[in-house]
Amino acid sequence: MRLDRLIAPAELSDFCTLPGAPRLDPTAPAMRQADAHWLARDDAGQPAARASLWWTHAPPHPAQRIGCIGHFAAQDRAPAAVLLDRVCAELAAAGCTLAVGPLDGNTFRAYRFVTRRAFDGPAYPPFFLEPDNPDAWPADFSAAGFAPWAEYYSSLTTLDTPDPRLAEAMRHLAEHRISVRSPAPDAFERELARLYEMILVSFSRALLFAPIARAEFMAQYAALQPVLIPDLALLAEQEGRLVGFLLALPDLAQAQRGAPVDTVILKTLAVLPELGGGGIGSALVAVGQEQARQMGFRQAIHALMHDANLSRKISAHYARPIRQYTLFAKTVGSGQ
Repeated sequence: MRLDRLIAPAELSDFCTLPGAPRLDPTAPAMRQADAHWLARDDAGQPAARASLWWTHAPPHPAQRIGCIGHFAAQDRAPAAVLLDRVCAELAAAGCTLAVGPLDGNTFRAYRFVTRRAFDGPAYPPFFLEPDNPDAWPADFSAAGFAPWAEYYSSLTTLDTPDPRLAEAMRHLAEHRISVRSPAPDAFERELARLYEMILVSFSRALLFAPIARAEFMAQYAALQPVLIPDLALLAEQEGRLVGFLLALPDLAQAQRGAPVDTVILKTLAVLPELGGGGIGSALVAVGQEQARQMGFRQAIHALMHDANLSRKISAHYARPIRQYTLFAKTVGSGQ
């Protein structure tokens, strides 16, 4: 087994195209901001496992100095074990106290492993934009001494009948002088710019939050523009100030399977912290689900919610879990 620490861009070809792993763009911000890229090769010199590290731009934490392990992929346990041992040692040498992964440096990017595929009955099929991974990869982390550190869930509900909470939700919004509208189709970039500022504030207290550059945020949402249905994106405004946001998308993975698209995915729910817990999030979910029901959708997936987040508490009124995801961590140094 050989481990290579890659430096020059020309060295990243095998890293980005590891067989059996998601293909990576060597020019993407996550790649450029990483502090290190490691590639394990087998005895024949073939790529066998990979990981990137972030510590300079890693998220802050009140009690730990975080080092992130992302872009992880491995073809079997042996190269994974060698690789994870080496990258943990490098994070410790860089002054990190806790290695967290999989996390591509920032929670706006790819992170978490699927660790439970079904709850009651058969597994629900993968949905549009849902992360996925071989079951061996979280087992690789466990075998290397990592333990679950944060849990996330996706849940499913039906949209067969009008939501009985909708009338109360509308009254609540009116009492707080909050109006709800869809983004203006002819002002996409201007709406995104407002949304960027609001989301940075809304998520500022979230676990492992760190801001990303405006250009990266805009690029992520611009990539979704071709599949956006304007009536499934909701902006909540109070006296002209953006205070809440709900983004829902059709589950296009159903169409890829040759099935009718009858499911909507509630992908992002954000409310300004000073208004959190005041019912705005619940109202946005009620309004969004009713919009989707009237458009003919019959199910909604509440996607990728942290176990302790307000969104999961809201979801519990409607939905049952269908998937669990895990972020792993391991103590790697004293930070001194």
